[in-house]
Amino acid sequence: MQLVSNSFDNRQPIPDRCAFGRPGDDGAPMAFSSNRNPHLAWSDAPEGTRSFAILMIDPDVPSVFDDVNKAGRTIPADLPRQDFHHWAIVDIPADVREIAEGACSDAVTPGGKRSPAGPAGSRQGLNDYGGFMGDGDYFGYDGPCPPWNDALLHRYFFRLYALDVERLDLPERFGGRDVLRAIQGHVLAETAIHGTYTLNPSLR
Repeated sequence: MQLVSNSFDNRQPIPDRCAFGRPGDDGAPMAFSSNRNPHLAWSDAPEGTRSFAILMIDPDVPSVFDDVNKAGRTIPADLPRQDFHHWAIVDIPADVREIAEGACSDAVTPGGKRSPAGPAGSRQGLNDYGGFMGDGDYFGYDGPCPPWNDALLHRYFFRLYALDVERLDLPERFGGRDVLRAIQGHVLAETAIHGTYTLNPSLR
């Protein structure tokens, strides 16, 4: 399979409009951004594909939050990292080949989106902002917002899976890690692209 985006080139920066946080005005380190999901399009799905699933994962989130977004402190690039799930969408019908930019998210929603839009028949799970923000359940896409004092450039992987089932065995509330378990034994093909993002002025 092939996966592409008109919003960013593979291995290149994700635009601010597709981020949860952007550099702030008047010297502020961060402000909320447009939070538009990027355009994604795919082709060459294998025979027998009955649905698709998409995950967006940042594997570069600090494992220790003591210094996150603190003035005068820097998160070292060699600090151990962990995954942060930004998007989990499943049961995308087999005839869908594209998601338009902004079709699933077009703003930051305080407390998280409850029923985000998506291709007809698809389901969107919880992302990891709920645990980080602590103010609600964040369903659907919420884009990059890495610590502005992180010395490491973050990578954001968009992973597409072609599956042999129309509907995954998932509860109403599910996240990306649940999807990774549910797709076991059902993946016909997979592919990925990734973009980068930072709020650290020295890395932009």
